[in-house]
Amino acid sequence: MENVFGGRPWSGSILSLVSTIRNDHEVARDLAVEAGQHLTRLRTRSGFDEPEVLRTLGDRVSHEFLFSALGRLRPSDAVLSEEGVDDPKRLSARRVWIIDPLDGTREFSEEGRMDWAVHVALWENGELVAGAVSLPAQGSTLSTVDPPWLPEERPAEQRLRITTSRTRPPEFVRRLATRMGAELVPMGSAGAKICAVLLGIADIYIHAGGQYEWDSAAPVAVARAAGLHTSRIDGANLTYNEADPYLPDILVCRPELSSMLLASIRNVADLDSAGPHTGA
Repeated sequence: MENVFGGRPWSGSILSLVSTIRNDHEVARDLAVEAGQHLTRLRTRSGFDEPEVLRTLGDRVSHEFLFSALGRLRPSDAVLSEEGVDDPKRLSARRVWIIDPLDGTREFSEEGRMDWAVHVALWENGELVAGAVSLPAQGSTLSTVDPPWLPEERPAEQRLRITTSRTRPPEFVRRLATRMGAELVPMGSAGAKICAVLLGIADIYIHAGGQYEWDSAAPVAVARAAGLHTSRIDGANLTYNEADPYLPDILVCRPELSSMLLASIRNVADLDSAGPHTGA
């Protein structure tokens, strides 16, 4: 595979990783970091005058790097990428890398925005076993190599903070926040939102407007390793490497909040099914 700038395939940076990579956790982390470096350089070089061009290039550069790198480092594994052709062979594979080469493309193309990410996760025999979320503009990476420690239990009197889309916040989430008296914290990338919960910037990430597996696989792997609650909004397990990668909804939160949140979600859903509602 040629890179987008022409010439030989990605090689030098990959070869430099081979001697230091020891396990799948480090593969996920190192590749997420290096993909983020490629994106940061592209962002600097291209500028922000043509955002659509920058978004397209960003998706392509990161996908080609990650796909080529995984082909070299884990040639027997399958890959499911937002930017790649879905190979049905992944459904019979034992190991599948689930990647989002650029999560938060809108934010990537806007000068000054830091809430975009690179996701690299490994699914093996039915479970997410490794993952990394690189936040290149923030200079940080959260991964299963060394899962972040959850901040101490939040003060009971502190207002709950729900991180949600800054451009398309689902009406369901607005109604839930109003019912709970919670504050909405708008952000871009799903990875950035889940990392905000991991870092104590927010308490809850909930989304009910539809996503795909690559939007959440890596951040969910890290969240689980750190001890956060992760589920569908009805409490069902999040499952990955399905025939249809569409994943309609997700809840990630501090574990002590999960029972209360699932009950509140059911209450809002019951009100919706009962007929028109008032309020935000």
